[in-house]
Amino acid sequence: MIDDALKALNQLGDPRFRGVLLRGVGLSLALLIGFSALIIWGATALVGPSVTLPFVGEVTWLDNAAGWAAVPFTLIASVFLMVPVASAFTGLFLDRIVDAVEDRHYPGLPPARRQGLVEMLSESAGFLGLVVLVNLLALVAYLLLAPFALFIFWGVNGFLLGREYAQMVALRRMDRAAAQAFRARHRGAIWAMGVLMAIPLSVPLLNLLVPVLGTASFAHLFHRLNRQV
Repeated sequence: MIDDALKALNQLGDPRFRGVLLRGVGLSLALLIGFSALIIWGATALVGPSVTLPFVGEVTWLDNAAGWAAVPFTLIASVFLMVPVASAFTGLFLDRIVDAVEDRHYPGLPPARRQGLVEMLSESAGFLGLVVLVNLLALVAYLLLAPFALFIFWGVNGFLLGREYAQMVALRRMDRAAAQAFRARHRGAIWAMGVLMAIPLSVPLLNLLVPVLGTASFAHLFHRLNRQV
């Protein structure tokens, strides 16, 4: 497993890796900037240009205050959403990463099963929705078990990353039923690799490499485990 991750890390200089990384981060930043602007605009619009308060009279500055108050919320939300959003966008360019890994380390393989745009969009959207939902629910555990919050974060996101990356990589070489069977058969190794990928999620800036490194690492994991069957 460590060897799989090291092979992925050693290939970061591949132009195809860099291209996907730049596209994923760029698209993610654009989406999050739009999200932040929408939240701030919504907060100011909800309050309105003026409000009449008892014993105070008309107040005209609450819309600006609401807009500024929304800024910390959008910053915190961006921290939680940046990686799942980047992962979802990276899923659209999954083939380029796995092609680069297979060209270098597994030459001679037959052509991969190419997924249609609708299937890729469906997988990416499903992954994004699941990650956001589970992490929002996990916030309760983070608050109740604060001393263990980091380990809970690694465990939860390790499960999510393992589930989705293993599925996406396997679908290139087998149908959905076989991919799900592969995941079930190797759930322990997949979860462990997911946790290994989840640890950098807690490190700012380094977490932006996770979608690309995760895809490449799971490509190695898939081929290693599939050969053992």
